[in-house]
Amino acid sequence: MLVLVGCAPEPEQQATEESGRATKPSPAATPAPTPTARPGAGPACPTEHCVSVAVTGDLLFHEGLWSPFAIPEDANGKTFDFLPLLAGQKRYLDRADLAICQMETPIAPKGGPYLGYPEFSTPREIVGAVRELGYDVCTTASNHSIDQGTEGLIRTLDELEAQGIRHTGTYRAEGERDVPLIVEANGVKIAIITSTFSLNGLNAEHDWQVDYGGEELGLDPERAIAKAQQARGMGAELVIGVQHGGTEYSVVPDAQQTGNARQLADSGEFDFIYNHHTHSVQPFERYNDRWILYGTGNAISESASPEHRVNNEFLMARVQFAKQADGKWSTNDVAWNAATNTMAAGYAWCSVMPDHPQGVCQSEEIDAGVLERTRATVNSMGAGEQGVREWLISQE
Repeated sequence: MLVLVGCAPEPEQQATEESGRATKPSPAATPAPTPTARPGAGPACPTEHCVSVAVTGDLLFHEGLWSPFAIPEDANGKTFDFLPLLAGQKRYLDRADLAICQMETPIAPKGGPYLGYPEFSTPREIVGAVRELGYDVCTTASNHSIDQGTEGLIRTLDELEAQGIRHTGTYRAEGERDVPLIVEANGVKIAIITSTFSLNGLNAEHDWQVDYGGEELGLDPERAIAKAQQARGMGAELVIGVQHGGTEYSVVPDAQQTGNARQLADSGEFDFIYNHHTHSVQPFERYNDRWILYGTGNAISESASPEHRVNNEFLMARVQFAKQADGKWSTNDVAWNAATNTMAAGYAWCSVMPDHPQGVCQSEEIDAGVLERTRATVNSMGAGEQGVREWLISQE
């Protein structure tokens, strides 16, 4: 019998079908999927999904930093070993899902020449050390980006890529500057957008080689905002703005720093903004519901004269973002770690935090002074009162 769609079956057929249905077991209800918790490598996550980002400042190499770490050429062609210099950072970087460094200076050819100020050329082995420490990304826009011309710029990118480190800030081909860098960490797409205020009076061979707006625009926040909007359109869930600028050795951000950083924050496109270049620690500021770190200080540096002691006071920061029930991300935790260099057995990065994870760095008195000055500077715009905390690695 032909059964027309939309018509009721004949009684005999209906009874047969109902009888058949009665003899079949009911399928079990499919349970709702349980969200997979992804707390990340940082502090305790208050939601199902968190991601944490650690940032440091300029890797600033003068001869006093590379000469003590020279070694006989090994099987891999290395003639320097910089891991002892920076090994203290690794314990902290392991407690973040993404770590970002600043490659302040161009990389030299194998065997040199190696040069310090004013036009730097740094041993290539620093890049391998950075990777072994746990850095995932290096920004490369700085006032020294073209110290060694196009050749140095490209050599730096080649070495970063050879070590598997993502990069942004300088570019080898036209059009690359217009594409935002997006990386994935703990399942989260994060864009990193950087720029420099200066090229120290030098001119890049091509304008597109460096994220720099020229003498008139400098950091060019409008370009950074447009790039952030593009990154969002490409799927970035979080956007980090990185600025290279400010007044050297000042612990107070200048008008250029505050104006540009706040313009990025006002755009609503950036989740965290931080600065390097000044070779000094500067404060955190909570502005328009965004955190700004005005100065990381250096990641490492050779000891400076007493009047420039801030050159040897370093800041590492970690920011944790938590995904909320509505799918939006919020800043959940901001922590900082103060460090200096020690020369007891050669230069080394050394934390001066109250838990003394590496023991005494220079002396108890000097270490306490570095911590006290860093704490006062970091909190000088009210950060401590608004939840920014000290990063005690021994408690994690």
